[in-house]
Amino acid sequence: MVSKTRSDSRLRAVLGPTNTGKTHLAIERLCGHSSGAIGFPLRLLAREVYDKVRAIKGDRQVALITGEERIEPPGARYFLCTAEAMPRTAGELAFVAVDEVQLAADRERGHIFTDRLLHARGREETMLLGSSTVEPMVRALLPEIEVETRPRFSTLKHAGSCKLSRLPPRSAVVAFSVEQVYAVAEMLRRFRGGSAVVMGALSPETRNRQVELFQSGEVDYIVATDAIGMGLNLDVSHVAFASLSKFDGVRQRRLTPAEMAQIAGRAGRHQQDGTFGTLSGSRNGGTLEFTDDEIYAIEQHRFAPLTHLFWREAEPRFDSLATLIADLESKPDVPELAAAPEAIDLAVLRRLVDDLAIADGVKTPGLVRRFWETCQLPDFRQQGPDLHARFVARLWEDLRGGQIGADFVAARIAELDRPEGDIDTLQGRIAAIRSWAYICQRPDWVLARDEMAARARAAEARLSDALHQRLTERFVNRRTAILMKTVGKDAGMLRVTLDEAGRVMVEDQPIGHLEGFRFVVDAGASHEDRKLMLAAAERHLPQLLALKAQALVHDELGELTIEQGQVLREGRAVAQLERGKSASRPRLVLVRELAVLDHAQKARLAEALELWLESSLAPLAPLRAIEEGALSPEAGSEVRALLLTLASGGGSIGRETAGLAQVPKDKRPLLRRLGVTIGSLDVFVPALLKPAPRHLLNAIGVDRRPLRERMEPVIAHKGPLPAGYRRAGNQAIRVDMAEKLFRAAHDQRAKSSGRGFLVDVALATSMGLSPDNFRLLMRDAGFRPGDSRTLAEGTFGPPAPVRWSWRPPRKDRPTPQSAPRPVAQSSAFAALADLVR
Repeated sequence: MVSKTRSDSRLRAVLGPTNTGKTHLAIERLCGHSSGAIGFPLRLLAREVYDKVRAIKGDRQVALITGEERIEPPGARYFLCTAEAMPRTAGELAFVAVDEVQLAADRERGHIFTDRLLHARGREETMLLGSSTVEPMVRALLPEIEVETRPRFSTLKHAGSCKLSRLPPRSAVVAFSVEQVYAVAEMLRRFRGGSAVVMGALSPETRNRQVELFQSGEVDYIVATDAIGMGLNLDVSHVAFASLSKFDGVRQRRLTPAEMAQIAGRAGRHQQDGTFGTLSGSRNGGTLEFTDDEIYAIEQHRFAPLTHLFWREAEPRFDSLATLIADLESKPDVPELAAAPEAIDLAVLRRLVDDLAIADGVKTPGLVRRFWETCQLPDFRQQGPDLHARFVARLWEDLRGGQIGADFVAARIAELDRPEGDIDTLQGRIAAIRSWAYICQRPDWVLARDEMAARARAAEARLSDALHQRLTERFVNRRTAILMKTVGKDAGMLRVTLDEAGRVMVEDQPIGHLEGFRFVVDAGASHEDRKLMLAAAERHLPQLLALKAQALVHDELGELTIEQGQVLREGRAVAQLERGKSASRPRLVLVRELAVLDHAQKARLAEALELWLESSLAPLAPLRAIEEGALSPEAGSEVRALLLTLASGGGSIGRETAGLAQVPKDKRPLLRRLGVTIGSLDVFVPALLKPAPRHLLNAIGVDRRPLRERMEPVIAHKGPLPAGYRRAGNQAIRVDMAEKLFRAAHDQRAKSSGRGFLVDVALATSMGLSPDNFRLLMRDAGFRPGDSRTLAEGTFGPPAPVRWSWRPPRKDRPTPQSAPRPVAQSSAFAALADLVR
């Protein structure tokens, strides 16, 4: 029952818990021999090691052989296989290893691993890798074997129970049903930005892509079934069990301590310690907490040894179907071995043999062998014996007469090669395509085998890409995942950039945008994401704002504008302008969003902005002149009062409010030197009536009155009076233009020697002022038109021109003070009246 080992061949077992370097050792020994093979429990592991060995030995020397995939270059000397696909040519390869040999006690596949343990031998060296629990069985079955036990590189500690929302980064959550995997992954998407998902039902390509999501750090969590315990080398620091029981194909039962340790051992790789625990708040499958004995066993790697391994005849006879079944159901004659439970292939065989229409056509040993090979098609769809038997029966109808036509296989593959659909739909198609990939790998089942196998692999790759995309869309919120890192210890390593559109990007994921120097959260963000985005902004924005401020200082100040008391860049506030020492010298205050800059950065930016502001306020030089004149000792109190009033009025005030009556005659030349015009109705500075200074006065907030863009001489008027204008009926005229009309009228009055004088209306008409509004304006200045004279009866010609008169408006007189009212003798203040006389 046990294959004999050559006397010069070394047979050794390397046993120990996870993270002991067993697989690494096997790879080293494989590459140290002239040829060899390693059998793995999973296609995924075989592929992973295939890539490693290929990098060492080259593509032409390394082969990958699994049920669904076969990459075997001519002359290949190193074979990475699943246990079922290992070559049985004993002694032809220098080195042979079998990984996870403790699976010989597995109810479904144990007989496969038992057969490899007993019969797979290398010409020079054979290595069995697995858990220490298998040691008694190995020593009993293989007395000549060398047993080497290896300690774990790192420690594994129990961390207790933890809420999902408080799960530490780099954690794996293990669940035992698809529904529970999906539920946990959905919650992690809400709380932590998502997770990778690994299940046995996924194709190896999809699992690899999902594992890469986790390994690359794009997500900090992975949710998996117990398939994670089989050699997936992940950067996991904590393993959390969502359940401690599973359905093993027969019943729902609690995990054994060895099974718990196999899964928990994924935490802590190499010399990094790991922890394990449970998820609080979940009670699926019974009490969700480890017992003290289980914790001790897992931490100390002490488990009950296996008492038997499952065995099934690996080389049955094919004389007849009855003989085949009898051999497969035979019992071993070694006490350490037990007859394997009915596996799916034997269950399918028994069901099809009961169908006489099928069994009657399988009589010769060749047909019996071919029929058994057909029944061994794996149930990738996980449909169970009855449904799987129907698929095998249809397949046998095609194989009984020879090979399946390439056109038929290509059509079946094309039907499945559709990447649309949800997760469950794509998983079903991948399972189906894996069945056809297996069929195409058989040496004599399909015509144009290599072409059809390539088509099946390509279809599986496309479906796997689509499934990975659906899983990522459903279970990963990339922005939230990145934001979670911004509040963690690795936040400083994240790449934070500002794109040309002003969007703030953390690892290429937008979290908001800058309006000027103000961070605005993405409008479509959820409430949870908004809080994370603001936290990310607080941590990362200072560096972006510093770069933006530096750009302003060096070469982008020309893009600044002043509006509504603010300094703007691209329409966004950079600084506020507050009332300063005078109206023409506002105080510049940086917006509060720039408070995150350090003192030196703020000082440099403020200095640059103040230099720019000083040059931008050059049109207000006339206003500064009257402000400085008000401070001159020469002005005196009367002129100072007038100038300050004029400055606060933005360079234009009504004469009646100017207080000219208190200004001595000898002080008026000073006003003229300062650019002040004393008009008939207004005191104003003509230089401040131009568009540029008026715009500035409005922009810095000194003059809040309506603004005329071009400061036209005459405008239609309704509502508040614009700055620098005087009302004239239903029109308004700029005060310097009004003064021009008044001066022209006074010139005519001075030239007239008789009663009345003529006033030229043409000048007002050229400005756009209507005749009626002209008369109203002139009346305000003391001008009165005379009555028009009618022509005598019988005479013809134009009417005689109207003659005007003028009387001073007398608006400069000081306001007489009213006499104080007498205090009644009965008043309580009567006694104080004498004190104020």
